[in-house]
Amino acid sequence: MKQLILVRHAKSSWKHDVIDHERPLKNRGFNDAEIVSNYLKNSALNVDLVLSSDAMRAKTTAGIFISNLEFNEEIFNLNHDLYDFSGENLVKTIKQCDDKITNLMVFGHNHAITAFVNTFGNTYINNVPTSGVVVIEFKINSWKNLNKGKTTKISESHLMAGFVK
Repeated sequence: MKQLILVRHAKSSWKHDVIDHERPLKNRGFNDAEIVSNYLKNSALNVDLVLSSDAMRAKTTAGIFISNLEFNEEIFNLNHDLYDFSGENLVKTIKQCDDKITNLMVFGHNHAITAFVNTFGNTYINNVPTSGVVVIEFKINSWKNLNKGKTTKISESHLMAGFVK
């Protein structure tokens, strides 16, 4: 059994004159990432590896989650292939994970995240929002055998805002 926790990066800012890869989070993005990651503390997530796109907005979001969930930073890796919008590199990266990894958390971008969730999960989601988290469980022993799984959790900041102060 494998578990995949997919996180779309938090809301980014367009007001800075930087290339897309270097776009930072806006204030709302920081707030949403705090809300969602703090809410997930109650989920007792057991994560073996955290992978993130190396884009500024994704790695900043990942950093907030890692800090709030108190994950060991040694399990965190940046991966340029996750700076992916089609989903092709996302799937490839997940399939290449070591089979010793049971619980994998990945921070990435849309359309890749939503396409992956709708291809490999069993619950249709029109659009995974910024800071959205989707957990999918797979009845597989090897990431290479990635197939249709069961969507077990969907978390969005606007759904949790009333629960977390």
